Amino acid sequence: MTGLRMKVLQGSFEDETKDIIELSTEDAYRMAMKSMLRWARKNMDRKKTRVFFTSMSPSHAKSIDWGGEAGLNCFNETTLINNATYWGSDCRKSIMEVIGDVFSKSKFPITFLNITQLSNYRKDAHTSIHKRQWNPLTPEQIANPVSYADCVHWCLPGLQDTWNELLFAKLFYP
Repeated sequence: MTGLRMKVLQGSFEDETKDIIELSTEDAYRMAMKSMLRWARKNMDRKKTRVFFTSMSPSHAKSIDWGGEAGLNCFNETTLINNATYWGSDCRKSIMEVIGDVFSKSKFPITFLNITQLSNYRKDAHTSIHKRQWNPLTPEQIANPVSYADCVHWCLPGLQDTWNELLFAKLFYP
């Protein structure tokens, strides 16, 4: 998800010749989702098994996305985003549309847990600087917490509990 295009191996890893093609990220996701569905249809008993697919978890690395200052991130954020139409720049709606489209046409039932939109609102829920640092921080980093704030991982308890509640609801109240 780092670019607009992806290099994809067409065929199998076991093939002697490796045919690598470049696709748009949307086409690559469509290919992957269809491949996953083929595998599920072929290998899973729909009477005994349910398949859940969870969407991507956003980060909040660019405060400019939610109206903050350029160059800042989730560090020191204490409120959620109240704009219902907000969509962060690190989560592409087009990918979510591909996933929804492929799953809606599937003959094999997939429960899609869309945590992306829900999590997009929680710029305040990251570990930020409150986590174990695996390497000692430099004096420059200590002086600038934005430079090492973790805006990818989430605090516990918190947002993941909501994801678990959604999964629980889908498991027991389909």
